[in-house]
Amino acid sequence: MIRTNAKFPKKFLWGAATSAHQVEGGTHNQWTVWELENARAMAMKAEYHISDMPKWDDIKDYARQPANYVSAHASDHYRRYKEDFDIAKKLHMNAFRFSVEWSRIEPEEGVWDIEAIEHYRTYISELKKRELEPVMTLFHFTLPVWFSEKGGFEKRSNVKYFERFAEKVVQELGHGVRYIVTINEPTIYVYQSYMQGAWPPAKQNKLQGVHVLNNLIYAHKLAAAAIRDLSSDYLVSIAQSSVYIYAGDDSVLSSISASVLQYITDDYVLKRVVKHCDYLGVNYYYSARVFGYRIHNPEEHLSDLGWEVSPANLQFALERLYDKYNKPILITENGIADADDDLRKWWLQQSVVAMKLAMQRGVDLIGYLHWSLLDNFEWAYGKWPRFGLVEVNYRTMERKVRPSAKWFGTVIAKLRQ
Repeated sequence: MIRTNAKFPKKFLWGAATSAHQVEGGTHNQWTVWELENARAMAMKAEYHISDMPKWDDIKDYARQPANYVSAHASDHYRRYKEDFDIAKKLHMNAFRFSVEWSRIEPEEGVWDIEAIEHYRTYISELKKRELEPVMTLFHFTLPVWFSEKGGFEKRSNVKYFERFAEKVVQELGHGVRYIVTINEPTIYVYQSYMQGAWPPAKQNKLQGVHVLNNLIYAHKLAAAAIRDLSSDYLVSIAQSSVYIYAGDDSVLSSISASVLQYITDDYVLKRVVKHCDYLGVNYYYSARVFGYRIHNPEEHLSDLGWEVSPANLQFALERLYDKYNKPILITENGIADADDDLRKWWLQQSVVAMKLAMQRGVDLIGYLHWSLLDNFEWAYGKWPRFGLVEVNYRTMERKVRPSAKWFGTVIAKLRQ
């Protein structure tokens, strides 16, 4: 159905996203342990691994420093969150996605940290004061050390601990929260941690990876059921990293290859969780053009991470997902690593147009959460990739709103009228 008069509704969520480990600072989980063990080696190998990045000359001094790979204070958001919320409000946002750090809430098995719970309770209250809709994530790649030592999500029997955590968090913090994301990017977590071996526990075992992926799917189902038992008002989903994959020519092989890759990256998970989702959380960063059985992207624009960026294809990703699963969609992440702020305005322009076109085609779109509000610790790459609408000086922790963000704030203000 084509709706030529489709426009962003008054209740459309305009906001930004973060995750605890990437911005809070001062965390202690399986990632912080791994960082300290591997930072020196990663710095030594940086030139070998990432010297082909588009801006290697600009980042090499950072990438060669072990400190780059240690989250440490990150963006100091744990202490400065009120300041950051004020920035989001000044940019006319009305929503904010964050994650609750499991290792803070349950630092030891069965031991709940009351101060941490109170921190997040105040955190959510401050969001509500500024009329920023909280979108709460429960798992964004980090695990308590005790849970990791039990084998983490490698064991089906361990899923009960995550279910218990989800239930506890929603009981304690759920007042005023409607949108909950249980698992962030399960396929990315499995690929990086169990296939590439680039993230902890740094294994390269495809069969084990598939097993972990199935356990994450199971974890979502149990957590979603536990949350709904507390209240039917909660809207629960996962956040799936969705790559729009398309054939670059009319050949049968290209079409089949694109379909197979789309199933592996997206539909294997979504088909198994969609009945347990009230909406689809979609993280979109890039698309993939297939010729034969290989990916050959146009590479007209590259992010600082070397990703071929095609924001206009967000439209087709949204249309595909909505046509296939018929669920409302919340864009839970969408952004670009762009330290010089050269492409971010263009990215945002193209993304807004893509959403408008998708809505004209009938897609039920809930909102758009840009990744990220702040420059943040970008996992195995460390601190040099800059995704933030707001630049963070990691030495002083000073915040500086980038020109693209100021422009985006004026666009949000107009679209919310």
